[in-house]
Order: sequence, then structure tokens, then C-alpha cells
Amino acid sequence: MTHHEHPDAAAVRQGYEAFGKGDMEALGALLTSDCTHHSPGSTRFGGHFKGRDNILAHYGDIFEYTGGTMRIELDGVFVDGRGHVITTHKWHADHGDRGISMRGGLFFTLIGGKATDIDECVEDIEEADAFLSLDD
Repeated sequence: MTHHEHPDAAAVRQGYEAFGKGDMEALGALLTSDCTHHSPGSTRFGGHFKGRDNILAHYGDIFEYTGGTMRIELDGVFVDGRGHVITTHKWHADHGDRGISMRGGLFFTLIGGKATDIDECVEDIEEADAFLSLDD
């Protein structure tokens, strides 16, 4: 049986690949100009990042904070055929001599193959916040 990947799933997978390479141009092309990324937690990395430029700046801040060590292993990509995609993944990052590995997921709303809304969820918000506020 041949597996035919839904176009929304393919777009999200491209986004993960672009993020993994730090290719912000390719990643930006997959976001609408008014896309919002909702990140969990109470650190400066948590909150609502509205607009493509703000989202890409947010990702840049994460890359900077983690010294380029952030990597994400995509696990599952699930679609409903009505513009929603849910992903599961494991992320790893270091900051100074501290490291973190945690499972998480994203809930995407897509229109015309581009993300208009991204909701991020993590396995342990307190642990993630502790890692993301080491400089505070």
C-alpha cells in the first residue's frame, strides 16, 4: 500500500526541515504574514508571537540562547484534511553546561499550505521554564 502524504503534512514536514537547518527564508515562506506562534511557559520565550517577522525573531532568540544546539526529532504528523496538523517530536538543547531533552508537539492551522496559527505544547512546562530562564 502506497502512503500518500497530505499536502498539509508535507508543508509542516518542510517547516521542520527548514527549522533544523536554520533556514529562516524557507521557514518564513511557510508562514502567513500574520501567523501567530503560541509558546508555553512564563519566560521571555513564552507567549504569543504575532506576525512572521516576530516568529522568526523568536526562533532566532532560541537558537542564540541554545548556542545553535537546538535540535528536533520529528516523530508523528497527523492531519484532518481540513487545515489542521498535529505533530509530535522530541527536542534537545543546551545552554552553558545545562542540557534538556523533552517531548512536545505543535498544533498547526494552515490555509493554502501556509501556517496561520501554531500552538506549541511541551511535556513539562516547569522544567522547560527552568531551562529557558537560566540567565534570569
